[in-house]
Amino acid sequence: MNASAQAPATSIHRCTYGAQVLDDGSTRFCLWAPGAAHVQLLIDGRAQAMARDEEGNHLLITQAPAGTRYVYRVDGRQVPDPASRAQPGGVSGASMVVDPADYAWRCDTWHGAPWHTAVICELHVGALGGFDQVCACLPRLAACGFTAIELMPIASFQGDRNWGYDGVLPYAPDASYGTPASLKAMIDEAHRLGLAVILDVVYNHFGPVGNELPNYVPEFFRADIHTPWGAAIDFCRPQVARYFIDNALMWINEYRFDGLRLDAVHAIQPPAFLEEFAAAVRRTCLPHGRQVWLILENEHNAAGLLRGDYDAQWNDDAHNALHVLLTGEHEGYYADFAGDPTGEVAKALAEGFVFQGQHDRRGISRGEPSQDLHPTSFVLFLQNHDQIGNRPMGERLTCLADEADLRAAMVLVALSPMIPLYFMGEPWGCRTPFYYFTDYDGELATQVREGRREEFAHFSGFADPARRERIPDPNALETFAASIPRVTDEARAADWERWFAGLLQLRRQHLVPRLQDCYALGCEVLADKAVFARWRLGDGHYWEMALNVSGNDVPLPRDPATRVIWIEPQDAMDALDSGVLKAHAAVVLAREMQDERLIA
Repeated sequence: MNASAQAPATSIHRCTYGAQVLDDGSTRFCLWAPGAAHVQLLIDGRAQAMARDEEGNHLLITQAPAGTRYVYRVDGRQVPDPASRAQPGGVSGASMVVDPADYAWRCDTWHGAPWHTAVICELHVGALGGFDQVCACLPRLAACGFTAIELMPIASFQGDRNWGYDGVLPYAPDASYGTPASLKAMIDEAHRLGLAVILDVVYNHFGPVGNELPNYVPEFFRADIHTPWGAAIDFCRPQVARYFIDNALMWINEYRFDGLRLDAVHAIQPPAFLEEFAAAVRRTCLPHGRQVWLILENEHNAAGLLRGDYDAQWNDDAHNALHVLLTGEHEGYYADFAGDPTGEVAKALAEGFVFQGQHDRRGISRGEPSQDLHPTSFVLFLQNHDQIGNRPMGERLTCLADEADLRAAMVLVALSPMIPLYFMGEPWGCRTPFYYFTDYDGELATQVREGRREEFAHFSGFADPARRERIPDPNALETFAASIPRVTDEARAADWERWFAGLLQLRRQHLVPRLQDCYALGCEVLADKAVFARWRLGDGHYWEMALNVSGNDVPLPRDPATRVIWIEPQDAMDALDSGVLKAHAAVVLAREMQDERLIA
């Protein structure tokens, strides 16, 4: 899809629910509460009755300019707007009217970028200090070679700090991060620097504090389906589906996000909603020439979705196999990959998913065949918020794996035809932990703290109750403070970052232009912890990668027609010339097509 330079970069999306500022300066309020007999809008203590339509929508058009604070009174119960655009006083406080046209965009020529050009850095806005502070980090990320950032969820949550996956008001950026205008300014600056911005959205559940919907609109949920977070959201109801589709279109059109990553969609029922959702996004964006990315996290490995309107899925299978290869860990979900991690890394590189219908450790058959999919249908990573923060002690791979092996694996991620993703701090070898953190109090705080510790009771390292007591309390301010990425060794960090930027420069120069119509040619197991993968690129050239994270050198006869694009470490070149890939090493090779030169 080619972006049109004349097409508008954005538009105001008229959301069905919430407070919508109209062209004449009045504001339209709409709340879906089909079982409610009396609904009122309260502004400055003054109540105005709302009219009910046949679908159970309660509507009112009145004078309420941007900045007006308001709440709803539903059958005597006072609640914030579930489609609130801003919650300055927190999730239990008054909602605020926001004018979507309140920001004067500077970068009006940006229409997005093709998905195959994506190199993503995942960020937690709170850990970096808010939208303004993320904005200050953007030049460094762009200089490093990233082409996109991905924000962990920003929807309003209880308290001053949260991972984001406990949001309860999905239309309102959390006030602790900044204002809607400061978020737009951050995105504006990213676009000026050539960076796309992805938002992680949670549509499978609401957080445990501040979600009033079950109290006055139980129809929003299904009593017959339960999830780890309670009753499932009823996506069969058109009003519920519209609530979430409108939310996505708001982020894309009004805030100009370039893509959405949908969290844990395996918890969304029925799956047909995902197709409805993606089709609605595509219908909205295609006429404007927008390049909008849709990315899934999906334990079901539903390859069929990736043949439709979704661009890619986070490849947890590939991560898990690589993690076992690098660390030897075999507990929890890593048990599924402990039998033959080398073979499973090879399968992931050649076919995408490891689980394509076979049974996992729980006896559950999951996954669909994926070998026909384009390599860019998979987001490849060694670390992300889940895989670090869901560890008891929040360790990064810099503290778990051999450094030479880690750097070799980072070469694989950076220069594979899959889409690379890195977690904040990873490019400079960050060693500080990233914990799971919340800001609850009372009984819920105790439940979260003790529940997290019990979650790890079956892990060998935490069977001892005294050992489990060392797991940080998610609600403690110190837990959040310790999760802020910091440089502990300036010289080492600078060396890592220069090295990492070199990898991304090579990707941009030699791989990205040839990724379209690329396909895998298979992956060979060379030895334990050593693989050799091959792809045919879109222009007919061949791309080859070998990884050896064992303690032994392995034979790797090198075809004279190949050219070395990168070798890690540099002193492994002599051995490669002798047909050997050294231990703790990686190499990237390009086979030229006839007499054409791959490198100018």
